[in-house]
Amino acid sequence: MSRYLVIYNPIAGRGRVQKHWPEVEQALIDAGVEFDVVATSAPLEAVTLARKAPEKYSAVVAVGGDGTVHEVVNGLMRASNEGETIALGVIPLGNGDDFAKVIPPETSIGGKVFDWRVAVNKIAKGKTKLFDVGRLTSSPSDNDPQYFMNGMDIGFGAQAALNFTKIPSFLTGMAAYLAAIMKTLIDYRIPKVTIQIDDHASFEQSTTMTVVTNGRCFGSGFWVCPDAIVDDGLLNVMVADGIGRAKILQLIPKITKGTHVNEPILKNFLAKRVVFKSREPFVVEADGEVPYPHTVHLEVQVLERKLRVII
Repeated sequence: MSRYLVIYNPIAGRGRVQKHWPEVEQALIDAGVEFDVVATSAPLEAVTLARKAPEKYSAVVAVGGDGTVHEVVNGLMRASNEGETIALGVIPLGNGDDFAKVIPPETSIGGKVFDWRVAVNKIAKGKTKLFDVGRLTSSPSDNDPQYFMNGMDIGFGAQAALNFTKIPSFLTGMAAYLAAIMKTLIDYRIPKVTIQIDDHASFEQSTTMTVVTNGRCFGSGFWVCPDAIVDDGLLNVMVADGIGRAKILQLIPKITKGTHVNEPILKNFLAKRVVFKSREPFVVEADGEVPYPHTVHLEVQVLERKLRVII
């Protein structure tokens, strides 16, 4: 087995990583994994570390939540110049761990992601599979694209992602996400955007939330695109009409069960490319992070089977 770089974020999962890291480290040693380890101490540090990793390592293991994985994926994609990456291992100890839910065997709707001990066993075995990756550019001249491994959205979910950072630290998991949703409901404006799916004619849409995913689950337990497949070369797109607070609250329980897909207020597409334009700036969320707090033009593309993932 080649040497791995393990990157862990001590504050991920609102302290879960800090609490469990000594056990995780010992488990990796006991499993015979040869690795060096770095703890991050600043935002985006994992991007830089992962970008340099292929010079010395055959894999990068992200210990934390989707935010940590997101940074590592961005580093790996930059290092590979959007070619096939070195392997990514995930030890899920975050709030949502939504990306881990699509690592085989996939988590069933409503189920919990695999335990970190199972993740260590996967990493020790080193079996890999190529996943698709999403690519974001905020304008035609954007020379610094962003990448997502799970999904992105504009509208309600993006605003909730911003509000999540303001939630008290004693709330974790689904409780924290629900608190962010309730905060968003208090003061939320429905954006109007023009959407183009692949080469089809564009359409104007007032949308409470539009989601483009590679994965199936958002926000810890919201199965927004339950039929998404991570290596089919396609992105799943869900466009929700502009609806009021009462309808949003009615829809939330259905999304947690993945039973919302045939609701008349939703449009569902498969796409390789999606373009959003708007006269008014909108917020963009990706994998729980906010790469673009204000943009009026966004292009989303799928990069087929570029991210090598330890399964």
